[in-house]
Amino acid sequence: MNEINNNSPIGVFDSGVGGLTALKEIFRVLPDESTIYLGDTARVPYGIRSPETVTRYSFENAQFLASKGIKLLVVACNTASSVSLEAIRKSVSVPVIGVIEPGASEAVKSTRNKKIGVIGTEATIRSSAYKKAIEAIDGSVQVFGFSCPLFVPLVEEGWAEGEIAMMVAEKYLRKVKEKGVDTLVLGCTHYPLLKKVISEVMGSDIRLIDSAVETAKRTAETLKKDGLERKLKERPSREFYVTDSPERFVKVGERFLQQKIERIEKIEL
Repeated sequence: MNEINNNSPIGVFDSGVGGLTALKEIFRVLPDESTIYLGDTARVPYGIRSPETVTRYSFENAQFLASKGIKLLVVACNTASSVSLEAIRKSVSVPVIGVIEPGASEAVKSTRNKKIGVIGTEATIRSSAYKKAIEAIDGSVQVFGFSCPLFVPLVEEGWAEGEIAMMVAEKYLRKVKEKGVDTLVLGCTHYPLLKKVISEVMGSDIRLIDSAVETAKRTAETLKKDGLERKLKERPSREFYVTDSPERFVKVGERFLQQKIERIEKIEL
């Protein structure tokens, strides 16, 4: 077990590549921090698993990252955040940040007509995690959740723009628009890559809440509050681990991050 201090890395995990949108924002907001990313690519997707299975997988991911001596853990997976965040918090001795509460908090600040839409995987929507988080902040807000299962494969195939993405988005988002929401939470870490298409379908007057952006902001705030900001001036390290073949992860992941992935290793959990 590595000793934890200011110069220890931030740990980030997701079921696959989606959490890289949160990692990209962490790079932007905290460029001097070292990071370790774990993509559980052998067991992706989490969105179709039972809560018990997701919790078990999340626990194993958290334990692996804790063994690397991280100083803070980001659960960059909406499904894991929605069903297993409290269990993860009990299993590690470092601050744990999920992607739901930061997005919910920003959505409540943003809405003017108190109608908020949430789009995500079936598991995230079924858990009502965003609805509960938003209502805990402001009980007068109406929350409408819709699952958009085809968005993830579209993004991973590199079809985040163009005719097919537009057709799928129009079909999914028609129901959201009918509810008259003025704020829409992108409740899956893949969805920021579809932001352009979603914005086009929803209209420019609808505010899109990117949980990846809000999670990175919350990470920076927590490091500052807890006095855990990195002190070293040399270049931070960027490590990546996957549980299945690294080749596809690198190919899709570099598109997500818009930079090279150099240090990657396959592990068994």
